[in-house]
Amino acid sequence: MLEILPSPDNVAAYKLSGVVDGDDYDRLIADLEARLKRREKWGVLADLSEFRDITLQAAGKDFRYGLSKLLQLNRFPREAVITDKEWIRTLARVASPLIPFVEIRSFAPAEAAAAMDWVAGVP
Repeated sequence: MLEILPSPDNVAAYKLSGVVDGDDYDRLIADLEARLKRREKWGVLADLSEFRDITLQAAGKDFRYGLSKLLQLNRFPREAVITDKEWIRTLARVASPLIPFVEIRSFAPAEAAAAMDWVAGVP
């Protein structure tokens, strides 16, 4: 399930919970694309504290959308991930230095406000 969270004007914030399917991912892409028309740079916050799984269809859409944005990574300079799952924290830690122009940090669910404050620091 996808929930679009209230956030500052320069942050795209989403909560993904349970099993994320293709329809959820279509809504996420539509929301993000609409935001990209309004401003150049965005902080992205993904609350994965209740995330369990992703369908094959949604994973494929995620992969294709990610590839389409490779040359626009500078538009997403800060990405915050809220999770208590160590494998997701590890993924964020490993991915951050490998993705140019993007800093990825993970936060515990109790640090959600700090995550929003940090990601909102996008110029």
